[in-house]
Amino acid sequence: MKSTAAGESAGDDPAVLPIGEVSRRTGIPVSGLRNWEQRYGLPRPERLPNGRRRYRESDCALLAEVLRGRGQGLSLSAAVAHALSAPSRETSIFAGLRRGHPGLQVHVMAKSMLLAVTHAIEDECCARAQRPILMGAFQRERFYRAARPRWADLAGTAEQTVVFADFGRRRLQPGPLAEIPITEIPIAADSPLRREWALICDSDDHPACLAGWEHPGQEARRDADRTFEMVWSVDPQVVRSAARIGAGLAAAAGFGMTAPLRARLGEEASAGSPDLRRASGLMERTFDYLSRATTSAGPPAAGLRLPRPAGRRR
Repeated sequence: MKSTAAGESAGDDPAVLPIGEVSRRTGIPVSGLRNWEQRYGLPRPERLPNGRRRYRESDCALLAEVLRGRGQGLSLSAAVAHALSAPSRETSIFAGLRRGHPGLQVHVMAKSMLLAVTHAIEDECCARAQRPILMGAFQRERFYRAARPRWADLAGTAEQTVVFADFGRRRLQPGPLAEIPITEIPIAADSPLRREWALICDSDDHPACLAGWEHPGQEARRDADRTFEMVWSVDPQVVRSAARIGAGLAAAAGFGMTAPLRARLGEEASAGSPDLRRASGLMERTFDYLSRATTSAGPPAAGLRLPRPAGRRR
């Protein structure tokens, strides 16, 4: 069962600006906006049924960042890369993905099912992804400690591993490879991440991400029956968005990625292939059936709908 209740985050930044208005605000000619979109994938407007472009306020902010880079003497390609690699200002992985990719389908899933899906993605990432940027959001430190043996194995194949939980402080923990530690990032008490569940595996060959938030008012529920609203994707562009949000959250906590990794996140990922979209459609249908199994067990406690999402328990 698909849900649209979890924080109408796409509505916070709707795609309503015509290209002429974006040109007026930024000073970039309409022809220049079309050229940048074709050459650099920036900005990336939505298309109406008649083919007309519609932009978001955030597109104007991104273009302004490119223009600032140009004003500082950067080439256009360098200014675009710098703007794309700038830390995201999102405070929620789930809401950020909903906002940036409103076409993502949302599924309601019990924790036990969500954990199985997460393990499947983790296993595939460990087995096949080449040097991914790996991130996870765990809500509580104790949930991460229980999963740490798995994550130590995952970190052995990763270029960078970052985990978010309610740690007491930011620290680097030894990974399987001494030169690539696991970075533990504390979550503030008022952060939406306190209710989030996320896994991000950003790699060139097997990208995947999953993000969810926990429904409120479930204190009386058995832990395995707690429900989450979840989005997922293997589309390289969606996964890159998730990784940028994670990098921004890490940067806000005082952790900066290395220059090569920042450059990597600044690159635009390729679009998903038709075969990938067909396979994703099959998985979406599978998740629909899993969602129905969750909701047939009974609705979550009262207070399901929140204006803003957040959360994860493992």
